[in-house]
Amino acid sequence: MYVEALVKILYLVGALGIVWGLKYLSSPDTARKGNIVASIGMGLAIITSIFDPIENSYPNYLWIFVGIILGGIIGWYMAKKVQMTEMPQLVSLFNGFGGASAMILAIIELYGIKDAVMELGSGLILISTLIIGAVSFTGSVLAYLKLDGKVEDKNVTFRGHNTFNNIFFIVIMAFSGYCLIAGEGNYEWLGWVIMILSMIYGFSFVAPIGGADMPVVISLLNSLTGVSAATAGILFGSQIMLIGGILVGAAGIILTVMMCNAMNRSLWNVLLGNFGGTAASNASGVAGVYKEISANELAIQLYYAQRVMIVPGYGLAVSQAQKTCQELDAMLSKNNVEVFYAIHPVAGRMPGHMNVLLAEANVSYDKLLDLDDSNDKLKGTNVAIVVGANDVVNPSAKTDPGSPIYGMPILDVLDADTVIVLKRSMKPGYAGIENPLFFESKTKMLFGDAKDSLNKLVQEIKALG
Repeated sequence: MYVEALVKILYLVGALGIVWGLKYLSSPDTARKGNIVASIGMGLAIITSIFDPIENSYPNYLWIFVGIILGGIIGWYMAKKVQMTEMPQLVSLFNGFGGASAMILAIIELYGIKDAVMELGSGLILISTLIIGAVSFTGSVLAYLKLDGKVEDKNVTFRGHNTFNNIFFIVIMAFSGYCLIAGEGNYEWLGWVIMILSMIYGFSFVAPIGGADMPVVISLLNSLTGVSAATAGILFGSQIMLIGGILVGAAGIILTVMMCNAMNRSLWNVLLGNFGGTAASNASGVAGVYKEISANELAIQLYYAQRVMIVPGYGLAVSQAQKTCQELDAMLSKNNVEVFYAIHPVAGRMPGHMNVLLAEANVSYDKLLDLDDSNDKLKGTNVAIVVGANDVVNPSAKTDPGSPIYGMPILDVLDADTVIVLKRSMKPGYAGIENPLFFESKTKMLFGDAKDSLNKLVQEIKALG
């Protein structure tokens, strides 16, 4: 009795630690502390679960400890080894592991049902855990493969893909309904059928999604993993799993809705997997002459500017240029130049990708502007520097109804007096769409690796000072 009371108290402390950590994560100034506090809360909950009294003559403590130690070592090694550019892939992979855990728990639980017909309530929770966990698992794995460049959109999609997804979902629901009434002796094979179908659906659900939509699907998959953890918590009567799952699921859904609104997409289309098709396979016929600028010319413009807006994108992450960018920021600020960063909600490959990169470089959070504030500031900006961003500054989203990104709000960099694009080449961005911005009269290109180009700018500005 005392053990049960102590376990509940420790679960409560662990849950408070997770909530407290999430609160800290809401601010860049306390984000690192929040990560530590939430990790301690989760660690306490995991350790406490070992001592939670259960009706089992052989509790398998050896396997439990081996799993905890092995998982901890692998997780620590992966997190330590990963480069900042690979953080979206790591997030997707870890998210997939969470979905796989819920899926495995559900399929094992199906084997333990001895009733002639399972109870409706517990059956719905069990099957929901199985389906959501499986979808989250394979969907996250495909997202990881896409982000890592191992799978191309064109190789996993086909005509009528969304219709196939919707029909496939109905088939899964039909098997699930039959499982609820099938009776003893059928649960095992039906469980495997539902699990395999759900895994295929998870893969197929993510397959058509590409380009600027990837951060949205990562957020959605994250919320699905949270929901699967919550339903597993109900299934096993684990309050800490329920609380943790609800927190993750709710946070993921809220973020998904916010990002959908920012991209002018409906949540219903997201849930159906109708993300407007795959990435464009061809340029949209944009043609023109682009103008180049040297590092010396740009340095002079920046040195005598009043306001500079930096627009970071995935290219900033690839070249690991965030610290060099901050160095340029510091030099310009010292010369009384206002410097801000325009952050698009889906810039990069995961939610908050640019915020994480710039926070690592100790860029002041006050300088990071959201989409609306950025567009307001751009109207009085002398120079807008696009560093590795492409689709989020593509005016086709406003002017070309045939563009796959049409309707997506963008950063209106053309409102600035001059637009400078730092880019390796004239190749299109992640969505595979040509960008007419590059051929505008006020746009100039500075080709090369983003970090190298920024380093040259820093040296040129030092020479001017």
